[in-house]
Amino acid sequence: MVKTTGLGKGLSSLIPPKIDKKILAADSAVSESEERIYQLAVQKIKPNPHQPRTDFDYQSLEDLTNSIKEHGILQPLIVTSTDNFYQVIAGERRLRAAQILGLKTVPAIIREVKEQEKLELALVENLQRKNLNSIEEAVAFQRLIDEFNLTQEEVAKRVGKSRAVITNTLRLLSLPTEIQKALIEGKINYSTARVITGLPPQQRLKFFQQVLKGDLTVRAAEGQAKKVSVKRHFRRTKDPNLSALEEKLQATLGTKVVIKKTGQTGTIVIEFYSPEELENLIGKLTEK
Repeated sequence: MVKTTGLGKGLSSLIPPKIDKKILAADSAVSESEERIYQLAVQKIKPNPHQPRTDFDYQSLEDLTNSIKEHGILQPLIVTSTDNFYQVIAGERRLRAAQILGLKTVPAIIREVKEQEKLELALVENLQRKNLNSIEEAVAFQRLIDEFNLTQEEVAKRVGKSRAVITNTLRLLSLPTEIQKALIEGKINYSTARVITGLPPQQRLKFFQQVLKGDLTVRAAEGQAKKVSVKRHFRRTKDPNLSALEEKLQATLGTKVVIKKTGQTGTIVIEFYSPEELENLIGKLTEK
């Protein structure tokens, strides 16, 4: 099994870790199939001419390159066979990084285009069912992002859900395996799991054990979470003008924005949850 912890460098450290396949039921509608991974010659792989992204952010590509240099390519490219070469379906940034590093081969899964289209349709169809648990939904969303180069906004449109639902569900994959398993088994519910995702990573398991031991309600869990995550200080009522500006920025950028002001100065914190989402934000912020 490929290890997904300890990336620690660049944007790869911001990508939600892949779920342990052992957590999903063997007959899960969204579990990944055991496809063969080939080592293909980099010179035999060409970019997709229909790639919608034409502007690849230099800094994010450099971060990815540094991560691959140290840890290798953790997620195989997905390609299709065309004449005497292969064409990228998903993973063009990984291919570019491999070319920069002078790698001879890259791991890749070979699919027929029609099979790829069928897979997307199957994932979307499964997502529209009511019997998927929250972790299965998160895995399906992540697969759509990984295997089809979709942004969270595009996934939301594909499956008919709000962008916020996609973001919040994907965050479940950042939880420790023990908590994900408890969510699947019904020991905690989705709302409580969401509360736990809002805690610092080093405090999640401890808080989770408190939830199980105390059998806290969602509201009680939220209250306890605030005590854990909020530093001891006098709470101040937020300036309604700042709240209005935050809402305006969030509507424009399509992600969570926090404005912190001290006197006449301050900071604006813009959240993102994948390299693709960062590139999308940079495009919005730099377009004239």
